[in-house]
Amino acid sequence: MKAVVHCGRFFPGGSTAARLLAGFGPGMVLCLAGLTGLVAAEGSGPVGSPADRLPPHIRQLTWFGERADWSHDGRRILFLSKTFGDAMELDLATGRIRNLTAHYPHHGYTRALYLANGDILLSGPETFDPRRPGEARVQCWLYVLNPRVEAPPVPLGTKCSEGPAVSRRRLHLAWTHVAAQYPEEMPAGTSRIWEADLVYEGGRPRLANRRLVLDSRALPFRCTLETQNFRPPDEKELIFSAYGYQGTEVCGVNLETGVVTNYSQAPDQYDEPEGIFPDGTATLVECDRQNRLGPGAVDLWRLELDGSGRYERLTFFSDFPGYKASNPVVSDDGRYIAFQLARSKDAAGVGHGIFLFDLRAWAAERAGTVSGSR
Repeated sequence: MKAVVHCGRFFPGGSTAARLLAGFGPGMVLCLAGLTGLVAAEGSGPVGSPADRLPPHIRQLTWFGERADWSHDGRRILFLSKTFGDAMELDLATGRIRNLTAHYPHHGYTRALYLANGDILLSGPETFDPRRPGEARVQCWLYVLNPRVEAPPVPLGTKCSEGPAVSRRRLHLAWTHVAAQYPEEMPAGTSRIWEADLVYEGGRPRLANRRLVLDSRALPFRCTLETQNFRPPDEKELIFSAYGYQGTEVCGVNLETGVVTNYSQAPDQYDEPEGIFPDGTATLVECDRQNRLGPGAVDLWRLELDGSGRYERLTFFSDFPGYKASNPVVSDDGRYIAFQLARSKDAAGVGHGIFLFDLRAWAAERAGTVSGSR
């Protein structure tokens, strides 16, 4: 398999807050991150939780939960109650939350995503030992749940490392394998991305036309792959994370040619794509550009997918010591972002409530600020 990497130039910048934080040594930053927020050193950042000081364009939807996903009509948000928890569905009009997986026994789920037909793709382990949660998180399998009937989900017969990518317009998905899942097939330290159609026979889903998209050994650099999003509108490119390469980079693989493009081009910066805009021009990124403190202190940034490396910061949760914003997803109409409040000390993906970011209100606030400053 041939992979070609396109490299562009990247000119890092930074906010005033980022420059201020850069003045603290690593030990002091870690110490501040461990505080409860009741007391903070002068200049360390705001005291308390970012949830207590939200800007007008952000509001809190739930006080628990993680890993939100939008329904295609924008009326509901799917999320997990916790890591290895249940799949929940929030009706935005009524505020009602429905547990979609309470009617059968299971070991909890690590992902839940809407499919194009309204069914739900689940990822979760077949066994769970609370003394070894990391092992259960690695050994997750894919299932399809019909939320309109009270029946257990149908297994798809393949494991999935971290998050799968789901098409928003067709029954198609991509997912990642790591060597720890298939040690008899894969050398240690390698990963690979697959894609397949989802077909229904007698109402029962299965994978078809399965194809290997990318093997990490085909790249000119070492990394661990994770699928993120099919790039709209034509979905001819798959956006993925290249963990461990230059801090972690935002990359895309052309599904027709196999060409790989590095869009972030930001050495020693953590960049993880987590939600793509519906016109395909940009992706949301969990990024530490404002402080260079790694994945425990990220905020949400918008990264243009034109090769320019242009970033724009959207949230400021990491300005509060011990907190971050993570796991964003954009609604299909491009108006809203659902994301979560997270804590620096928690494992990746753990959330403490779902929040709604109104992009139109944010744009109006920015326009008003610019106008008022003239």
